Amino acid sequence: MIHPAAIIHANAQLHESVRVGPFSIIDEQVTLGAGCELGPHVHLTGHTAIGAENRFHTGCVIGAAPQDLKYSGEPTRLIIGERNTFRENVTLHRSNTPDEDTRIGSENFFMANSHVGHNAIIGNKVILANGALVGGHAMIGDGAFLSGNAVVHQFCRVGAFAMMQGCAGVSLDLPPFTIVRGINGMCGLNSVGLKRAGFSAEERSQLKKTYHAIFLSGDLLKDALEKARAEFTGVLAGQLIDFVAASQRGTCSHTKR
Repeated sequence: MIHPAAIIHANAQLHESVRVGPFSIIDEQVTLGAGCELGPHVHLTGHTAIGAENRFHTGCVIGAAPQDLKYSGEPTRLIIGERNTFRENVTLHRSNTPDEDTRIGSENFFMANSHVGHNAIIGNKVILANGALVGGHAMIGDGAFLSGNAVVHQFCRVGAFAMMQGCAGVSLDLPPFTIVRGINGMCGLNSVGLKRAGFSAEERSQLKKTYHAIFLSGDLLKDALEKARAEFTGVLAGQLIDFVAASQRGTCSHTKR
């Protein structure tokens, strides 16, 4: 299961079913769960704990030191769940302080050259297309889709089942279930993604009405949120309202462009 050209530290913990390709390097503090596969030239480093059945393609660098000038070599961590796919040259950085981890959930798909910065949190079933960049301390909700070369600024939140169009960027929070294009410009709900995820027509309809009530009513945001909370009682509507109400950075706004 281990190619003779691979370099694996004696203290690294690998399940007996792990497969490692040629010229891959696994450092001392790495733990690899059952069924993981590494292609050639993969580097796993740092205090990195990896669950079962993850796939790492050529050139991935996982668990490297954070790109933070304040970081001074502390034993920080990267935690990865199960059944993720990391395509060519994906980079994931460990956290910048020992009291916080970089965390990756399960069943995510990281396409070639995508990047996740230090202290970021990625949920489950998230897709980062080619070249997508997630800054430090950012949070990406379950089922979100970041298209090619999309960029998430540090400390931003991208809500569950939100979608970023190609080359889009957010420096504000992107509410769940929505689509952003350009820079911080929402253009409605991620209707196709919601339908594919199995949300009912009734749920999608109430989300659409909630979106309009919050972002298109012309009211002050505080007033719009109060009215929407009183009118829409569905679980998904509540998630949208709560996300916007909790935003510290402010949220993306609707654009007609």
